[in-house]
Amino acid sequence: MTIKQWSKSPKGYVAMVITAYLLIASIAEHDMAGMIHGIVAVGAAVAVDILCGLMRQRKRMLPDGAFITGLLIALVLSTATSWPVVAATSAIAIVSKHLLVYRKKPIFNPAAFGLLLSILIFGSGQSWWGAFGDLATWMIAFLLIGGYVITDRVNKFPQVFSFFGTFFVLLFLIGRFHLGDASDALRPPFINAALFFGFFMLTDLPTTPAKMKDQIVFGILVAFVGAAVYDLFGGLMYLFIGLLLANLYHVLKSRLSAKVTNRPVSNMQPVSKRG
Repeated sequence: MTIKQWSKSPKGYVAMVITAYLLIASIAEHDMAGMIHGIVAVGAAVAVDILCGLMRQRKRMLPDGAFITGLLIALVLSTATSWPVVAATSAIAIVSKHLLVYRKKPIFNPAAFGLLLSILIFGSGQSWWGAFGDLATWMIAFLLIGGYVITDRVNKFPQVFSFFGTFFVLLFLIGRFHLGDASDALRPPFINAALFFGFFMLTDLPTTPAKMKDQIVFGILVAFVGAAVYDLFGGLMYLFIGLLLANLYHVLKSRLSAKVTNRPVSNMQPVSKRG
């Protein structure tokens, strides 16, 4: 694949957009720590991906997926996070991509998996600085423009819209009927996090369904679980838990469908017609 062909691929689009976010957010915040995190996270992700590829004797060694995973992690983790934790989070994400697989595809979104374990193991902070959460509100326009381009390129509008629609309606209802405090989730930086998550993590092709009906169910499931976890426990893990559970549901559903498809024809005939 040439560079020109790669730049027009879904991964090429995602890599270019989130690299632009890294540069814009770093310049706007006058803080180069985020760029250093980006280099560390991408370097660790690419190194581990190549190492795993060599161990598995894979023919394709282009670590573009690892590049994206590393950048996503760098844009979410707080810039105050120590670089060993940044590197370890990237390494965990890529190892999960190679170890937890179904039909040669990762079961879980690698970035979400690594970030969730980073909270649980290292107690890492997450500021979603790459989603412009600490900057002027108008910069959300960058998320909307880039998110629209990516969602269109990967054909995930049903999934993204079902997630946003369900998530924000649930948060509104939680606040309206005093079932919890959802006001923070509808303000920056949480709303920036939800938009970034929906556009750039929820749209991961290998770990999400392709059919329209399945995309809608997937998006609703992520939103429902995420909103419920946020309402019950708060914290920073609610979006990742929602996505990872939906990833697991997607794999289990695929396995069940495969079993039905591969069932011998004789077993699918009505009992009265079997010999």
